[in-house]
Amino acid sequence: MNTLSDTSTSETPFSPSSEITKPPKTVKVWDPLVRVFHWSLVVFFFIAYFTEDDFQTLHTWAGYTVAALVGFRVVWGLIGSRHARFSDFVRTPKNIWRYVVAIPAGKAKRYIGHNPAGGAMVIALLLSLTGNTVFGMALYGADENAGPLAGTWLATFNEHTLKEIHEFFANFTLALVGLHVTGVIFSSLHHKENLVKAMVKGRKQMRADDFGSDVSTNSSISQIKE
Repeated sequence: MNTLSDTSTSETPFSPSSEITKPPKTVKVWDPLVRVFHWSLVVFFFIAYFTEDDFQTLHTWAGYTVAALVGFRVVWGLIGSRHARFSDFVRTPKNIWRYVVAIPAGKAKRYIGHNPAGGAMVIALLLSLTGNTVFGMALYGADENAGPLAGTWLATFNEHTLKEIHEFFANFTLALVGLHVTGVIFSSLHHKENLVKAMVKGRKQMRADDFGSDVSTNSSISQIKE
């Protein structure tokens, strides 16, 4: 007599929430200072690059800002958060080459912080920007007898020579930026993640092989969220 009622009541009602997949867990990678540095450097480098001939005052102060940002990044690379430190991403040429060779084969490892090629790019950009700003200030000192390098031995160099060196570093930096953007796009597609978004929000998605390798258990448990 009770067969039908027992059968109907024993069925589990459909719940839409049971079909919803939980969002993947993420881990904090880039601290706020790294992110502010990164996007500020993008803005002020291009301001300086495109105002060289027509807006000298703006060009000069944008260059000073770039120099200050580079100085900050060097200091933060020594005392900053885990993935901001040079010790986290500066690797030997052998390791960098091994990573680069693995890229075409689709076997390049995913890193929570900078991968070996990305770490090498950071160093290359910092060195190129240092050369750019130093010779830019030397040129300013030679041409206008102004700026922090006015009256120094660098400012005694031929103005044409200083300008050529300054422009070389500016164009070389621009080429590095293009290579960097290409690497970011390729890595984002290869590992199926948005690296630009990560540099905006500071977080990256956790994956099965990340926690035990590139994410420190002791320092990162409190930084994980769903």
